[in-house]
Amino acid sequence: MYGGYFLVLLDVTVVNVALPQIGSELHVGSTGLAWAVDAYSVPLAALLLASGAIGDLIGHRRVVLLGFIGFGAASVLCALAPTITVLVAARAIQGVGAALMLPGTLALLVDNAPDQTSRNRLVGAWAAIGGAALPAGPVIGGLLVQAAGWRAVFWLTVPVIALALLPVIRLSRSTPQQRPEKNVDWTGAALLVTALICVVTAIIQAPTLPLWAGLLAVVAVCALLAFLVVERRAAHPLLPVPRDSRRPLGLACLVAGLMNLCALGGLFLLTQIFQDLHGLNPLTAGLLTLPAMLPLPLLGAPAGRLSTRIGVWRTSALGLIVAGSGMAGIAATLTNSGTGYIQLGFFLALWGTGLGILTPAIVSAALRATPRAPGLASGASNTSRQTGGALGIALFAAIAGPANGLSFTSHSIGLFIGATVLFALTGLVCFGVARNRRPS
Repeated sequence: MYGGYFLVLLDVTVVNVALPQIGSELHVGSTGLAWAVDAYSVPLAALLLASGAIGDLIGHRRVVLLGFIGFGAASVLCALAPTITVLVAARAIQGVGAALMLPGTLALLVDNAPDQTSRNRLVGAWAAIGGAALPAGPVIGGLLVQAAGWRAVFWLTVPVIALALLPVIRLSRSTPQQRPEKNVDWTGAALLVTALICVVTAIIQAPTLPLWAGLLAVVAVCALLAFLVVERRAAHPLLPVPRDSRRPLGLACLVAGLMNLCALGGLFLLTQIFQDLHGLNPLTAGLLTLPAMLPLPLLGAPAGRLSTRIGVWRTSALGLIVAGSGMAGIAATLTNSGTGYIQLGFFLALWGTGLGILTPAIVSAALRATPRAPGLASGASNTSRQTGGALGIALFAAIAGPANGLSFTSHSIGLFIGATVLFALTGLVCFGVARNRRPS
């Protein structure tokens, strides 16, 4: 279960360092590179809620086993992909497998723990391993790309999946399935997938096919509105949010989505800036992103204690302000091609520190919005974060354009400045919410 969860989150960031090599070998520009990342993120975001419900219906063991097999097979196809079309299709299958794996890994750990103490230990280790996957992604990716090329990034998955399959198969045979009386809202799931695919496609294709992008945007809006209507009328909605919890949970999910939108969008640009513009090798580029990623797993416990002391919304506001300051500093140093790496490392660390403070605080805000349904809050928060990441990569890629374009650097700087302003405004909103609530 730990291996599966690690791979799911690792593949969110590990491919970024390989993008320049993928673009060079497969002869694709920024649009194709954006799809190489988002083809994984879109189905992962769109199917998380549905896969959790499917696991509740037929048993998480079966769903996780199917996810492992699909993820492993798709990884082999990614490693052998002769064209960007094949790579994108394989990445989409990977994303489906990841969505099937993610909710079930935690559910199986909790279901098979012998007592509460063991359950807490297993969940804590699960969260820590997931936190370690994000900073490990650029470093592992850089090491593999430099040593053996971009295809090694996908071959890495195969032995891990192979080692995990046998115990998962044995577990599925030895443990009886539980079938709660619950159905899956297939219509809502299909509408959510349609909306997310259409809006990401619209953003990515807008610079080259504006009319087609506009049509897709209209379809996305219609699908989203239909999803909201279906969810309200469904007997078993994907998001059964109580009326009094909708506003605080919605705000927490919005902040979580904006966080990943700027974080993953910025990381997408930085790996190309380091390699394509500054001429750094993949390993060095991966190591340069480490200051931004490393605080995420390290600050979980301190941020939790801070949230207890001053409240989740004040802590979230503090994280947003600190992260925004880091992004402003990154924008200021990007004009120094090949120089200023000490300053850049400082601002990357400041950015990562803000994200490390913000992440556990905003997850706690979602959990406290629905204290009687932690699974619902976790699913909504994870979906929002993955959706924000997918939209961020699409948006940043579309605005910045190709890395060899004349306006790439200036547009990248503008995006980091825009993200700074967005974080500052969101931080003010969180401060406003905190003033109307007692510290929790």
